[in-house]
Parts: sequence; C-alpha cells; structure tokens
Amino acid sequence: MRLGALLDTPELGLTLLYGPDAREREFARVFTSTLSDPTRYLTGGELVLCGMRWLPGPEDADAFVTTLTEAGVVALGAGTAEVDGPVPQHMIDSCRRAGLPLFEVPVSVSFATVSERVILGLAAERAGADGGGGLDRHRRLLAAVTAGGGLPALVEAGAAELGADCWVLSATGRVIAGTGNSLGSEQRAQLARRYLLGERLPRAAGGFTMLASANKAGHRMGSWFVVVAADHARWEPAQREVAAEFAALAGLERSRLDDAKRIENRAAEPLLRRVLSAEATQADLDSRLAAAGFSAEDQVLVLSAGVQGGGPGLAPVILDEVLAPFGGPALVGSLDAETFGLLAVREPVDGLVERIREAVLVVEPALGSARLAVGIGRAPDAQALRPTVQEARHARKLAELAPGRASVVAGDEVASHLLLLAAVPEELRRSFGAKVLGPLVSYDEAHNSDLVHTVKVFLENSGSWTQTAAELHLHVNTLRYRVSRISELTGRDLSRFSDRVDLYLAGCFTREWG
Repeated sequence: MRLGALLDTPELGLTLLYGPDAREREFARVFTSTLSDPTRYLTGGELVLCGMRWLPGPEDADAFVTTLTEAGVVALGAGTAEVDGPVPQHMIDSCRRAGLPLFEVPVSVSFATVSERVILGLAAERAGADGGGGLDRHRRLLAAVTAGGGLPALVEAGAAELGADCWVLSATGRVIAGTGNSLGSEQRAQLARRYLLGERLPRAAGGFTMLASANKAGHRMGSWFVVVAADHARWEPAQREVAAEFAALAGLERSRLDDAKRIENRAAEPLLRRVLSAEATQADLDSRLAAAGFSAEDQVLVLSAGVQGGGPGLAPVILDEVLAPFGGPALVGSLDAETFGLLAVREPVDGLVERIREAVLVVEPALGSARLAVGIGRAPDAQALRPTVQEARHARKLAELAPGRASVVAGDEVASHLLLLAAVPEELRRSFGAKVLGPLVSYDEAHNSDLVHTVKVFLENSGSWTQTAAELHLHVNTLRYRVSRISELTGRDLSRFSDRVDLYLAGCFTREWG
C-alpha cells in the first residue's frame, strides 16, 4: 500500500511532517508500539505508529528512530493524544537525520482507526492481485467483527478459514477467545513464555503456530497473540495471508478495548489521591467508587506494584492484565511513581492471591534485568480502603526485599511487625543495616570469611547451636568462635534477645542476607 493513499484519506486528518519521497513509499504491515526497541516484532516494510509520552528528549528520539530505520521501517506515525501540543521538533529532526518519513496522527484519531484503514487497504490490494479470492476471505473475517460478534466470532471465522483450531491468548496465558478443546493451564503458560521470549514471529512450537497481533498494548506483556493448531511452515501462501489478516484484526480488537480501558482508568488517579488524603470524607470516597462501578459493600482487593529498571508504564500494563480475568469492576492508576490496582470482589474467589502470583510468575522471564514487586491488601468494604492501600504499599516494600525478578506479598501472609518495618523510610533502613552489619561485611571481604551468612543462619534457627552447626557443616566449637567474633565486631551479644532483634532487623534492611 502506498503511504500517499493513507495520507490522502480525509477522515484520518494525517499531516506529513517530513519525507520528500514519502508518498511513493510502499508498506506491507502496520504495527503499534510503545517499546523502545520493537525489532523482535518487525520484519521490514512496516508502518509504525507510536505515542510521544515515552520519547521526551532528543536522545530518546534518536535511539528509537535509528532502531526503526535499521529494521527497515517505511514510515513513522506519531500520535499526539498523550502529549500537549504537536509532535516536538526534536522528533522531526531525528527523522530528518535518519531519512525516515514522519507524519502526525491528530488527537481526535485513534491508532485503531488508522490500523483499520490500513488493514482494509492492504486486503483490497491483495484481493485485486489474486482475482478477488483474498477479498472474499477478508470480507468473511471482517464481517465476523462488524456483525457484532466481536473477538469470539473473529476467532471462529479465522479457524474456519485456516482449517484449524485457533485461540487468542494474553501474555500471561489467559484465553481471550478460542475454538475447539481447551488448552491446559501448563500448555498455555509454556506458549506464553515462548511468546514473550521468542525472537521472531510467526513461530512454531509443539505443533502450534504463534503470531503477534498487529497492535501492542503499551508493552509486550500487555499484548495478545494468536495460536493456531498447525505448523505455519506447511501453509500455502493464501493461508499465510489469512493468518496475517486474522492476527491483525485481533490486534485491532485489542486496540479498541485498550481505548475503552484507558478511559475507565482515568478515574483511578483522582480516586487514589482522595484515598491517600487525610481530608477526604467517606462520603466522597463512596461517591467516587460508585462512579467507577464499585459499591460501598464491595470487598476491594488492592494491589501496589513497582518495577525497578523496567520501561515506562510497565507496572500499569502488568496490573491491567493480572486483574482482567476476575471480571469485576477494576481500576489501575499511577500516582507519584506508584501504581495501584483496585478490584471489586463480590463473590468468593478460590486462591485469589495464588492466581495473581501465578500470573506474575508467567511474565517473569520477560522482565530481563528489571525487578517486579507486588503487594496485596484486602479491604472488607469501602470504609477500610485507606488502611488497605497502605497495607498493600507496605507489602510491596517487603516484596522488593525478596530475591528474584518477580515477587508477590499479601498483607495477610506476613506478621504485623514486618509490615510496620516496611513503612520505615528506605534511607533509614539502609543506614541502620549498614551500621549494624557493616563491620561484618567489611571483615568478610578482607578475610574471605562468612560471618554474615553465619549470623543469618544462627537467627533463622532461633539461636540453636546444634541446628546452626549442622546446617553450616561446622563443629560447634568453630561456630562458637564465629559467634564470638560477630559479637566483637558488632558490639551485639547474640545471647540477648534485644541484640538478636537488632541483627535480624539489619538483615531485613539490607541485601546482605542474599
């Protein structure tokens, strides 16, 4: 499809900002991304659409545009819905230096609308090339969506055209829609992990083919993917085209749901501000909850999430996906670098926390070097919402101290004193930990000894000499020597309860526990 044909579509209102030969350039696919490096989804010849919020400066823009150019992208469409004013000049300059055509998508037009126009145009061109058969197939797929059947009808139509069962899955392995027999939970989890870590799609795995939907919801962890019970290597060219259009239309459905969810979540930030404000009245909170679909009698599950070293907006994407399967009213919003999720729980849900933990663990491999911490609190009703938000916050702080890339801690899973400790300011925790354990750390580094680990095991065994010696594979006399050395260096007597508490707290407040 020629870029000029898209730019000349009146209802889109697109404005070309750079590209002397842009109108004659042809592209074969449309892709929506907020990833700084989307190359695993690109094969060359794409039109890429992206927002501007996560490209705040010239260096960010240069790096992103260079990545697109090297991947063979034909043109870039910049949306202005998330920023005030037009596309910034530094973005235009970056595209000019790289020779990448750039056009502006006005705030009144969604990426889903642009994608739909592209999909229709590409389908019409393919149909003309094969005498109309492709157009018939596309009409059948599109009719399944436009007739009001939504994604389930689209999946049924896709399965009929491909002659194989099909499913649309989320990045956590949740079935959005599907045909045929249900996929097992472990099978779905394996497919999700392969999807998250796969370098290129389509990809064959265990007799299935995975295809990426054309539109991504902010991050690959928030995206959907298509699974077909067939090996794409055996497909005819016509089947490949049908599969590509099916995946593109599934992505279009996701974009529409994203637009609706984004509007719903606008209520989250002002509600959270009132919840955390000492001046807010209960009547005010009840009113805001009611406007968001919650009732005053609802139990409310509160999640607090934080990502260290992840991309922008990752925590909201994960919470949206984690809360989606439960079906009740839900809000996700960020406030002062903290992200919260609220879920109305109107019926008993077996293993609610465990289901959330399993969903988080599925996406853990895709975190890379980032770390995800989630804290959970449960409010019996709206009256208890404020303390429950604080409980979820403190539980998240405890989760940040746990090893691994992803950790989930529920407030009712830990002792009350640990929740109180999590509320201590981080700077004070670090200072206390360094003051108490610092001499042991320095001694271990200088003498290649293991005193920090020794005191950790000693405290975990409640001061039992026999159990500690056995676990460390030491003679009791050797252990007594080490404990004596620990006392000398720290000034704490491990036979006294108060001194043991000091060492225990220092261990909780430092990464030295390992």
